[in-house]
Amino acid sequence: MNPIWSPSKDRVQNSEFKRFIDYLSIDSVNDYESLYQYSIDSSDKFWKNIFSFYNISFEGDLDPAYKDKSFDSYTWFENVRLNFSKNLLKNGRDEDIALVSRVENGNRSTTTYKDLRANVSGLSKSLRPIISKGDVLACYMPNISQTIEAMLATTALGGVFTSTSADFGIEGVVDRFGQSRPKVLITVSGYEYNGKYFDLRERVKKITETIDSIEKVIFVDYLERKDDISSISNACFYNDFFEQSTDDIEFENVSFSDPLYIMYSSGTTGKPKCIVHSVGGTLLQHVKELGLHTDLKADKNIFFFTTCGWMMWNWLVSSLYFGSTVILYEGSPAYPTFIDYLKLIEDENIHIFGTSPKFLRALSDTQVSLDSIKMDTLETVLSTGAPLLEDQFEFVYNNFKKDILLASISGGTDIIGCFFLGCPINPIYSGRLQVRGLGMHATSVDENGVEVLGREGELVCLSSFPSRPIYFLNDPKNERINDAYFNKIKGLWYHGDYIKIDEYGIEVLGRSDSTLNPGGVRIGTAEIYRQTEVLSYIEDSVCVGKQVNGDVDVWLFVVMKENEELTTERIKEIKRLIKTNTTPRHMPRRVISVPSIPYTRSGKKMEIAVTKLINGKELNNIEAVSNPDSLSFYKEL
Repeated sequence: MNPIWSPSKDRVQNSEFKRFIDYLSIDSVNDYESLYQYSIDSSDKFWKNIFSFYNISFEGDLDPAYKDKSFDSYTWFENVRLNFSKNLLKNGRDEDIALVSRVENGNRSTTTYKDLRANVSGLSKSLRPIISKGDVLACYMPNISQTIEAMLATTALGGVFTSTSADFGIEGVVDRFGQSRPKVLITVSGYEYNGKYFDLRERVKKITETIDSIEKVIFVDYLERKDDISSISNACFYNDFFEQSTDDIEFENVSFSDPLYIMYSSGTTGKPKCIVHSVGGTLLQHVKELGLHTDLKADKNIFFFTTCGWMMWNWLVSSLYFGSTVILYEGSPAYPTFIDYLKLIEDENIHIFGTSPKFLRALSDTQVSLDSIKMDTLETVLSTGAPLLEDQFEFVYNNFKKDILLASISGGTDIIGCFFLGCPINPIYSGRLQVRGLGMHATSVDENGVEVLGREGELVCLSSFPSRPIYFLNDPKNERINDAYFNKIKGLWYHGDYIKIDEYGIEVLGRSDSTLNPGGVRIGTAEIYRQTEVLSYIEDSVCVGKQVNGDVDVWLFVVMKENEELTTERIKEIKRLIKTNTTPRHMPRRVISVPSIPYTRSGKKMEIAVTKLINGKELNNIEAVSNPDSLSFYKEL
């Protein structure tokens, strides 16, 4: 297999990877493969070198890095104390732009590092009487600069931050914040999406009446509507709550393993799990992933399309550590057009652009030309939410830019980071994720836990890593966290993905808990999607297993493009294509036309939800579904 892209000598020489390898000055470490092996074999030294190479601020002693590498308990850097907010704010020069906030209606605002520090200083002072170490502040917010300011002010005080996006309904917010018990809620009176205004005041009123831990509600008037908020108890406006301060921020140092973020699982099978991530583990993992794998530096501008209810928001915000400029976007990427949205690359001189396979598919389906957009600064395109397929690699290189690093990355909320990432010093092979992340002993194993490199297997991690969750909320005996990750294959982190690792990279073949199993033979859904993606009349598809007489039949649901019809001949063509290019076991028993496919709010296809519905099982908490109307068809089967 030939690479679809290879880095130039200049790119390799000027990369953070090259600088890090030179810094280590170890004779046996001279390329990515040897660096990765060092990070696994000498993981204590590796993570301590991340501290020193990137000059992370802390007090205490880096020894020992851990007491053991098992998953029995969290023992990372027990003699280290630090502050997350202090680290994110320490490197940006006063005059440099920290945040650019763009809204779909065309509004644009900027925040320098000087103003960001002044806002965080003032806000943390005003929060101090309410929020102290370990207390929770929640944001029910759009993706705007004030959400980041709230996180930085909270964590400066040693508090815990949690967030969800403004498009969640009452039940979805209560299911999350009702468990995390925030003392302060920061929100907006309304937001705009796809040209429409959505008033949140009635939702916020019911939420605050339901969650009795909330003592203060702070409204950000980012659309400058001056809406009446008098019906909400203990409410005030953001700009009335605090004033900028030039005083030094009083940072509260906390333990490496103290809680920083409360994240939430999708909640498709019940109330979302509340996943708690540590201060030090999150910082260390994000600095490594952004600095080395993403090649982020102070002079680069980074963007990722995300809401503040998805872990990629937390990941993106950590870019402030490098003194970089972080571009935020609030609204629909299709409003008013895809071109208006993509013009961000040119307008904001974006070097690193983050997106998803779903967006790239929608963009390619429109067949719109991107020739009018200048992409001179663009160096890297990141994609996550699902693995990129081969034709999507070709689409990006043919329509965006030939000389860019296209990194399909994969990890999750569970680890607030990635197992698989990009690598600016290695070639890219179409349809593959590039490399396993440094310090992450990820591999594939069979059902007995035996490593099966080169063949399909379960994604596991063989040893502990700093960004593993410290615990779940409301799980005093660790029963839920053990069931989620550690009881499936004893002693290993079980991630729930079905993968293959070979000399060309990594293939993610679908969720293993939605892996098809006809006749006892395991099939990854991604293998089937590769075939349907090439058919010009199919808009989207989801493939699941229907339980029939103790076995599994493969059912394929397809969304047809406008003015296209799923005829008998096309069903035969679909089955023939899948059978020819995969195996007879991959061929679906039924191909069914549906109006739409359910997706999570972070753009992931909800195979498990469809599987439950067509097998007559109840689907709880549809708040996790971005398009819940799509579920009605599957309930009827």
